[in-house]
Amino acid sequence: METLTSIHDQQTAELLEILGVKPLNPAYSTGLHWGGRPGAPTRDIFSPIDGRLIASVKMADKGDYELIVEKAHEAFKIWQRVPAPKRGEIVRQIGMALREYKEPLGRLVTLEMGKILQEGLGEVQEMIDICDFAVGLSRQLHGLTMHSERPEHRMYEQWHPLGIVGIISAFNFPVAVWSWNAMIAAVCGNVCIWKPSEKTPLTAIACQHIISNVLRDNNLPEGIFNLIIGGAEVGELLSHDTRIPLISATGSTRMGKKVAQAVAARLGKSILELGGNNAIIITEHAHLDLAIRAVAFGAVGTCGQRCTTTRRLIVHEDVYDDVRDHLVRVYQNLTIGNPLEAGTLVGPLIDADAVRNFLHALEKVQAEGGKLLVGGKVLPEIGANYVAPAIVEAQNHYEMVQEETFAPILYLIKYSGDVQNAIDIQNGVKQGLSSAIFTDHLRQAETFLSAWGSDCGIANVNIGTSGAEIGGAFGGEKETGGGRESGSDAWKAYMRRQTNTINYSSSLPLAQGIKFDI
Repeated sequence: METLTSIHDQQTAELLEILGVKPLNPAYSTGLHWGGRPGAPTRDIFSPIDGRLIASVKMADKGDYELIVEKAHEAFKIWQRVPAPKRGEIVRQIGMALREYKEPLGRLVTLEMGKILQEGLGEVQEMIDICDFAVGLSRQLHGLTMHSERPEHRMYEQWHPLGIVGIISAFNFPVAVWSWNAMIAAVCGNVCIWKPSEKTPLTAIACQHIISNVLRDNNLPEGIFNLIIGGAEVGELLSHDTRIPLISATGSTRMGKKVAQAVAARLGKSILELGGNNAIIITEHAHLDLAIRAVAFGAVGTCGQRCTTTRRLIVHEDVYDDVRDHLVRVYQNLTIGNPLEAGTLVGPLIDADAVRNFLHALEKVQAEGGKLLVGGKVLPEIGANYVAPAIVEAQNHYEMVQEETFAPILYLIKYSGDVQNAIDIQNGVKQGLSSAIFTDHLRQAETFLSAWGSDCGIANVNIGTSGAEIGGAFGGEKETGGGRESGSDAWKAYMRRQTNTINYSSSLPLAQGIKFDI
């Protein structure tokens, strides 16, 4: 069975060859199992950089899915018995392999997704970092001991792997977010089935090759890490499958609600990392140069296609004019173009649908009363998917401001009075992922971080909304889904807790002093 039916572009072919991926590769004979049996439909993959066809990939069906689940189940029987530090050693080797392939894999991320090369390389570095984190974690999957109320009894808790973890990832971070889940799940003793976005399958296939080689070198079953290329129907199969105790899904709130309902209906577990409508507050006490730099990266990085993208800028009236004028000048001088070229700051949107959503949002917000200050145009002279990032003066209650548009639109909102007014504006949306405040005033910063401050899962001071480190748990509240991935104790979501009590006496006392003599 074949996965890549053809590669249509020399640059793509060269990168995939370096990464060990070739067209007409018999995937099932090598155990890679991402689908595409004879007669399966294919999906053409286009680079958003210039719209050219770069590859064609066979899509999986229900039969492929069943084979992959069976393979993962058999691998779990072996992997769960491997001591956690030994599992960490495998992840360490994966991290070393990613270091070796960082440059070509980062370029492939850019070629397939469209983010600038620095961000593509940064995404691979994020995979390397999470491998390092997971290696250390493999020796720290600790439980607790508790004192029993009964004499000569010992009580403690421990953590066991869940089994198969389903991972549904989005196009904007085609590999990094998968690695947050997969590497942590792996050291916890789970096996994974990964369904990447059908818009960005090449990077997923490349990662699968890299990992497969590590597993093969260590005489381990390749079913520990599994890949399936398919559309929404594959996501539905994963979500409804009682054999998969945990689904981690990254994407839109609309998609996440469907996953949550399906998983909850079978009493499964889910980790949801969904939409963000992130805001930066700039107070009258802010270091403005620092704030402007953070806003620019947060708003236009990845062409506005991050879940942590800065979408609202809430500025105190005393500094509003300075901030507005400075940002307009910055936007007028943004370098927009081929993301593989040095010096480019803004690459393309992912596809034509994203461009249409960008234009629709701008049209609608202006109809509501918003004032377009800069940008907002399609740039056909560069390519079909390129747009000029926009700044719009708006009010927080506008319908479009309340929604997440996955595009580079920054809504500029003025506030007056104390910082609590700004916080209330920031919290006045359905999403709760990332937030930030720029201030050199201690009370303002601490108010922002208090229980009555930001209601988001991430709250930063004098740092923007984008660019989270892997050491902290990542995720948000409200319609962002409530899930946590990556660092801190997020590993517990990939395991099941078990409380154990051991009686080493010769009697059988009952808890709460209950007497039951027979």
